[in-house]
Amino acid sequence: MQAIAKKQIADMETIKMAVSAKLDSAAYMSWIAPLKFEVCDAVLSVSAHNQFSADFVKSVYSNLLESVAAEFGLSLSIRVGVAPSAGIANDNARRAFVPAAPAAAPVASAASVSFDAFIASDQNAFAVSACKKMAAGAASFSPLFLYGPSGCGKSMLAGCIQAGARGRARMMTAGHFVSEFARALRDHSVFAFKDFCRDCDMFILDDAQTLSGKRATQEEFLHLILDLRAAGKNIVLTANAAPGALTGFDRRIQSLLASGLVADVSAPDQDTRRAMLMRAGVDGPVAQMLASRIGADGHLVNGVAKKIETYTELMGARVTADVAERLLSDVLEKNKTPLSLVKSMAEKLGVSYDAVCGPSRNRTVVRARQIMMSALKSATKLSLAEIGRLVGDRDHATVLYAIAQVEKLRASDLILGAEISQMIEECR
Repeated sequence: MQAIAKKQIADMETIKMAVSAKLDSAAYMSWIAPLKFEVCDAVLSVSAHNQFSADFVKSVYSNLLESVAAEFGLSLSIRVGVAPSAGIANDNARRAFVPAAPAAAPVASAASVSFDAFIASDQNAFAVSACKKMAAGAASFSPLFLYGPSGCGKSMLAGCIQAGARGRARMMTAGHFVSEFARALRDHSVFAFKDFCRDCDMFILDDAQTLSGKRATQEEFLHLILDLRAAGKNIVLTANAAPGALTGFDRRIQSLLASGLVADVSAPDQDTRRAMLMRAGVDGPVAQMLASRIGADGHLVNGVAKKIETYTELMGARVTADVAERLLSDVLEKNKTPLSLVKSMAEKLGVSYDAVCGPSRNRTVVRARQIMMSALKSATKLSLAEIGRLVGDRDHATVLYAIAQVEKLRASDLILGAEISQMIEECR
């Protein structure tokens, strides 16, 4: 009898090894290792400890398991109700998932995460209105996908939604989601982690681009979004690029992220930067000067306001324009030259300055070159000939043609139009 038992164990290990050879290690450890394998009457019985696990394995891995079972001359049965094998602790009835607190999580006041604290430009009115509707629980769209450059206020809007949400809102950064999923795999508490993420009325994930290239985590995230949508729960996501522009993501996930409402959040323009500084207590004339000479980055604006506030507190004196010039020399932009504007735009558009000035007819380079010429025409007093010289000695007719092409693009592509408008604002 002992010899038969040892042979059965060996057979089970052989079957599991055959399954693991067809899966990546993360998927195997997450979904297959917790299952119990048995063979009885030419049937490979795969037992899961809860219905969620059984349903997921059936929907995703049944074909793979059937093919492995067929290799051993067996049929397949997937069922529920058997406790997990020794060493696997995934039973939600006995174990609850307790997330680790994010390192150095800032403590935000209620006022700092209210929508009244967010200073919205006209360009961001649509995104802010969508966020308020989502927080009120009256949205007919989900997921809400907010995207924009660093410092535009995406995370703050996500925090405002969480603070004002009706019902239980769970917010995580994508980095925290990755680390918690990895910990759940290591501690064999994956199913408890799944229940933890789904036990809410609204799920908010900040900085979704962090999931790029993480295949197993993306798979888990995909099923989380599908389950939340099926349960009628709201989802809010933020990222630094639109769903279709995210790199390192499976096409299925990009499609799902774009299936709700996608709204771009623009970086703060000069008027918004001035309002942010004045709200922080900076004098009007000083705020006006600083707003025109610091980058369109909300993080930078907050840092400038904090530095001025600290100087006033420590030195007991108001910050004048001259003091601000000296105090903030590390962040204030110098006078903008046409050449520096072209190089800055080339960096933002993801092309090299040499390529822009060269003979390349690559579609991406040509488009970037045309956008630069149009932006320079709108933001500066340069003549067409001067603009042509800055981008590789292009003639007058080429510049005119480029401007006309970009105007057509702005009229037909609202997202591109907003990006070009922001670039023009930064050049002024």
